[in-house]
Amino acid sequence: MQRLIARPSHIAAGLLMVTVAAVLGACMSMAPLPELSASVAAEDVDPATSTLVIYRLEDERTWISNPARASERFSPASTSKIPHTLIAIETGAVTGPDEVFKWDGQKRFMDNWNEDQTFADAFKRSTVWIFQTVTPRIGSAVLHDWLQQLNYGNADVGPADNVTQYWLAGPLAISAEEQVAFLAHLARRTLPLSARTYDLAVPVMVADSGAGWTLYGKTGWHSVDGEPEIGWYVGWLEQTGGEAPGTYAFAFNMDMAAPDADLPKRKGVVLRALSDLRALPAAN
Repeated sequence: MQRLIARPSHIAAGLLMVTVAAVLGACMSMAPLPELSASVAAEDVDPATSTLVIYRLEDERTWISNPARASERFSPASTSKIPHTLIAIETGAVTGPDEVFKWDGQKRFMDNWNEDQTFADAFKRSTVWIFQTVTPRIGSAVLHDWLQQLNYGNADVGPADNVTQYWLAGPLAISAEEQVAFLAHLARRTLPLSARTYDLAVPVMVADSGAGWTLYGKTGWHSVDGEPEIGWYVGWLEQTGGEAPGTYAFAFNMDMAAPDADLPKRKGVVLRALSDLRALPAAN
């Protein structure tokens, strides 16, 4: 498959984004930050070992729990499937969400990985082997270039032989603040991407919806022997009605001492906080 290189216009647009995280940080430092710690604690998560950042695009208001941790970088794990999906479609490494990947017969961690599935399925199921098939098609140099253009954390993919592991075990790393800055641009469609890429990729990222609202999101779980286990939930909410309409970009990460119990809390914390902000209806 032919590898397409980023166009000069994309590079120029990418250069304009270098200060995105700094701009978000400046907005956050202009006024005392409202706390989301109560929302986090209500889901039985320790605010001291987690962070949640929520940013409303329309008025640039930011809510935060644990500001010190919000700027700390962690491996993105499967939350990186958001930029990877965009890059794969933009470069032509995949034809689109409906491209089918044939299972090789090797039994893997999750039962729903062990079958033929589309690229869209792979996003929703976090099917690692499919993304490990796609990233070598793109190549380390092009991936690094695109992650820089998207201003995605440190954009570090490591050496060429690490092309199937860099978002799982490192060196790619990103903070909650940087996730939110990236996602705000994605929600606004101001990343240096074609209209086709947005039209094909964004619907794949829908996690839930209701009357007047759509939630886009991706979970992540960093699990490497000898390292702390980190859980993520990132995305954005488009709310056209309710008590607090608007578009809310969010990023949450937490230490997971007991993954079996902690994994469901990733999404639970975000939904609780959005509900507490009246951006989502209260859970029944």
